[in-house]
Amino acid sequence: MINAYAAFEAKAKLKAFSYDPGALSRHDVEITVDYCGICHSDLSMINNEWGFSEYPLVAGHEVIGRVSAVGDQVKTVSVGDLVGLGWHSDYCHHCHACDTGDENLCQQATPTVMSKGGFADKVRANERAVIALPENLNAKTAGPLFCGGITVFNPLVQFNVKPTDKVAVIGVGGLGHLALQFLNAWGCEVTAFTSSDAKAQEAIELGAHHTLNSRNQKDIEQAAEQFDFIISTVNVKLDWNLYLSTLKPKGRLHFVGATLEPLDIAAFGLIAGQKQISGSPVGSPATIKQMLEFAAQHNIEPQVETFKMDDVNEAIAHLESGKARYRVVLER
Repeated sequence: MINAYAAFEAKAKLKAFSYDPGALSRHDVEITVDYCGICHSDLSMINNEWGFSEYPLVAGHEVIGRVSAVGDQVKTVSVGDLVGLGWHSDYCHHCHACDTGDENLCQQATPTVMSKGGFADKVRANERAVIALPENLNAKTAGPLFCGGITVFNPLVQFNVKPTDKVAVIGVGGLGHLALQFLNAWGCEVTAFTSSDAKAQEAIELGAHHTLNSRNQKDIEQAAEQFDFIISTVNVKLDWNLYLSTLKPKGRLHFVGATLEPLDIAAFGLIAGQKQISGSPVGSPATIKQMLEFAAQHNIEPQVETFKMDDVNEAIAHLESGKARYRVVLER
């Protein structure tokens, strides 16, 4: 039996829940959970904000733990290995995306939270989704790299961000504080857009070379045509045309924050500067591995607050309050 904490309906507090996972599949891995981050995506799934949650729902997709059992065909990890598991627990293994190394774009991929996630003592996943942790990464803080970290790292690889680029990050939070660290280590000149004076100083400490007050339209206007790449980590509606004006010709505004409102974009602002708008999810297993190695080499580490697994509801409330700095991790 696996002992977990589950939501039994939308917006409900999590309750103890035990389930029988059945026999371990030949290509699956069982992980004994040591740590599991709580992401805003977990909250969205618990609250059914995206409309496809199924209950009882065991959230948690930033898992760090030891392999406790493997199927008889598993070749990539062994019992005792320290590993991580992110947003996906399996893929279809036969579509074009899976065949070409873009498993994160597989339309039949299984979200970890839809197959019983990491708010539990154990979790199972296909070996393809399970990634060994580099030795010099801190297991206690590494979980958020498997969602927040890869979400902001993936665009650097996909869109060929260069070390000579001038880049900006909108939002200094769970995603943004990692984006600043990665972009600084990547070699870029980094600017943070933030609405908080307190976070402006934190942004500098995290790797920003400059900050701009996102509540001050004149400050943003003065940054016209400065940036090659802007990554938005927020989930609120902003004046996107104003931000587009700060891009150089051929610059890119890239979304990783799940803004639910439609984007109000003037076509002329795109056409005149040949500018681009894009978005991306988490990365493929290969890109996750690359991200972990990069984080280990450059001492990139999520800033976390820890709660005991039994205090999961308290931890969720803390995250929902907006007071977390900057990720919340459950410790079993």
